[in-house]
Amino acid sequence: MKIKKIIFILLGCICLGLGTVGIFLPILPTTPFYLATLFCFANSSEKLHDWFIGTKLYKKHLESFVEKRGMLLQTKISIITTVTLLMGFGFFMMARKGIWIPCIILAVVWLCHVLYFIFRVKTVKAGEDF
Repeated sequence: MKIKKIIFILLGCICLGLGTVGIFLPILPTTPFYLATLFCFANSSEKLHDWFIGTKLYKKHLESFVEKRGMLLQTKISIITTVTLLMGFGFFMMARKGIWIPCIILAVVWLCHVLYFIFRVKTVKAGEDF
């Protein structure tokens, strides 16, 4: 097995793990890590690539983005809601202690995140073809 292939497999597995953790922790972005997983597996092993494309993780979080350059409305709402709840909790905890500069930074990051998903990520309908 070539060293390049081994490196891509290892990087793909690491990105897969980080992307999966990102499902539960919005601090880690799921979609970019899954895109990196897809890239690494495509460059290392056709078998791994085909396996990843067949998983529920890929179909739920990445398929519409890869194929249609957009996300389902339900997926976008789920991401925005989770991020809002977790960042809101962090904001509340810091505001209680009077730590205002990180609160402002967190609010700006939240606003950029929401604006990105609303205006930059296209909303696609289920079953819609392009």
